[in-house]
Amino acid sequence: MTTLAPPPTPVQDGRHRAATPPVSRARRLFLGAPEDPRWARPALWAILLLATALYAWNLSSITGNTFYDAAVYSGTKSWKAFFFGALDSGSFITVDKPPFALWVMGLSARAFGYGTWQLMLPMVAVGVGSVGLLYRLVKRDFGVVAGTIAALVLTLTPITVAINRDTNPDPILVFLMLLGAAALLKAVRTGKLMPLVWSAVAIGFAFNTKMMQAYVVLPAFFVVYLWATNLSLGRRVRNLAVGTVALVVSSAWWMVIVDLIPASSRPYIGGSTDNTVWDLVIGYNGFGRIFGASSSVGSAGNGASFGGSSGLYRMFNDIMGGQISWLIPFAAIALVGGLVLRGRAPRTDARRAALLLWGGWFVLHFLTFSLAEGTFHPYYVTAMAPGIAALAGAGGVMLYKAFREGSAAAWGWVLPAAVAASTVWAVVLLQRVSGSGTVYTVAELVAALGGALAVAGLLVGRFMKRQKLIGFAALAAIVALLAGPAAYSVSAATTASTNGTNPTAGPSTGGGMGGMGGGGGQRPSGSAPSGTKSGSAPSGTGSSASSGGQSMGQPPTGTGSTGTESGTGSESESGSSSSSESQSGRTAGGMGGGQVSSAMITYLKKHQDGATWLVAVATDQTASSIILESGQPVISMGGWSGSDNAMTLAKLKSLVKSGKLHYIVVSSDGGQGTNTEIATWVKKHGSAVSAYSGLYRLDASDVS
Repeated sequence: MTTLAPPPTPVQDGRHRAATPPVSRARRLFLGAPEDPRWARPALWAILLLATALYAWNLSSITGNTFYDAAVYSGTKSWKAFFFGALDSGSFITVDKPPFALWVMGLSARAFGYGTWQLMLPMVAVGVGSVGLLYRLVKRDFGVVAGTIAALVLTLTPITVAINRDTNPDPILVFLMLLGAAALLKAVRTGKLMPLVWSAVAIGFAFNTKMMQAYVVLPAFFVVYLWATNLSLGRRVRNLAVGTVALVVSSAWWMVIVDLIPASSRPYIGGSTDNTVWDLVIGYNGFGRIFGASSSVGSAGNGASFGGSSGLYRMFNDIMGGQISWLIPFAAIALVGGLVLRGRAPRTDARRAALLLWGGWFVLHFLTFSLAEGTFHPYYVTAMAPGIAALAGAGGVMLYKAFREGSAAAWGWVLPAAVAASTVWAVVLLQRVSGSGTVYTVAELVAALGGALAVAGLLVGRFMKRQKLIGFAALAAIVALLAGPAAYSVSAATTASTNGTNPTAGPSTGGGMGGMGGGGGQRPSGSAPSGTKSGSAPSGTGSSASSGGQSMGQPPTGTGSTGTESGTGSESESGSSSSSESQSGRTAGGMGGGQVSSAMITYLKKHQDGATWLVAVATDQTASSIILESGQPVISMGGWSGSDNAMTLAKLKSLVKSGKLHYIVVSSDGGQGTNTEIATWVKKHGSAVSAYSGLYRLDASDVS
């Protein structure tokens, strides 16, 4: 079988090590390959240290997504809840995502105890791991300089810093997708089948992290393998067929198992319309995300956008621009330029295959996120960051080499144009936050002056044939183009008040739904599991939540004395809140609109009387806050938005009659999202607890 030979290592400027005998793997890991420049491995370790510092800085201040935090906590109390990804340890309803990310955090919590760093440890690890993995992938095909630039760009992508400091599943999704890319490129280089199978398995696990979002890169994977692998067409097609089978099996196994289990023996599938994972896949987490409320396939995505209106300009608008778009102009130019420069290379050229992969990764994500009309949150675009970073490194080095050597006619002059375009855009983005702080003013000056000096240095160096001047100008360009992202990233890492349900970096520059979606500085409510020690159960002592500085280990805001629901002004990753629900401060009953305070939780625990569930409330957000403060299972009757048909009157009667549930929160007027039949029955047959508005007690004798 004919296979691709590894591409030659590009010649690097700078001092190289002399040829040495083979070294041990450990020595190679810490000191780098003998053929690498001396600065290469120290630079990589410095970037990894920077990534670790940004993602883990002031860990105790990190507030994750209450929704997922509660599910992880419940999974530490029940293996059944762990497997299904249930919100509560009684396994009444699942979260609206598959459970792989919950499993990763849950295993950490089971091993080390439940607390802030235990949940964040896997997120920081996969975030830093993604940086190292991208470095290795880009270096393999384009050299040390390209790999170093790509790793630095990914490290300093603002939205990536923000989401890696959170408990949403996206960091794990990105890492798994990069593992899939690594295996795919190996399959293309070697022509072997097993790397392709492992690539499919990695994407399958990514599917079990965020469902259809994991498949965005698949068209690029298929095209690159089919085009660039040095096998006959028949063998390429056969291998892709085998890989597709592996993809289906690794994606669908959990879904098939869950859907085969009788509904009476498992939790309700949150976010679905018919209590099946399949509906969740094609509806709420599938076509509903793309087509929004207009989707007729499964449940709709509700059309709730916290990143601005859909359209090709979305990535550049006031909300999204500072999160991801800094190097999009450079990446786009570098992609086109790189492909032109490899235009006459053989079909199996490894560098062009890598450019197609990273270019496809970038373009597919850009179009998907820009045009999606369903639920959209800014942090979704962290999945696009590896494509931008890889193109900035690989394409930038290719443009630099063409410019320095004066090759490829007009394309040799593209580098100054790419630097100029991205510099201008960086200044525009920083002008949007003018006055937000000294760091942004300094970043604007560095970007403007550094970019101007870089372009001038490149042009003068080219005309005067001064190679050192061209090199210094290229370094100035890197500093100028990363000044803005660095300022946003430092803000994301050091600002104590970070939105755990909709994390973003930098200052607020605009809002999606009702003014949300800006930068850090907005504290999510109810994101902190209580308990005075790591690993201890939430205490639920009834203490009031503080209004700020909240972190894991303190009572969540949503169950404090204010009596308002957690999540006021915040949006869940699930993203199905309507503006009227999420902006005015839904009361903690959601479905019922009643107020849930810490005092009420104390009362409920005192009078639980052996029931499995402490109380039934309307929505996931209310339930998750109570779970984290009380340490007890809580029923969410309507899922995230209150519209899930998880609780029926017959099911409620059965739970009450069996003594598994005594308390339910409803409102005096039904409230938004209320199941009228349930609310009416509860008010008719239950006993109102006069001290707490909307709270009713039900016993077996109340069920006819």
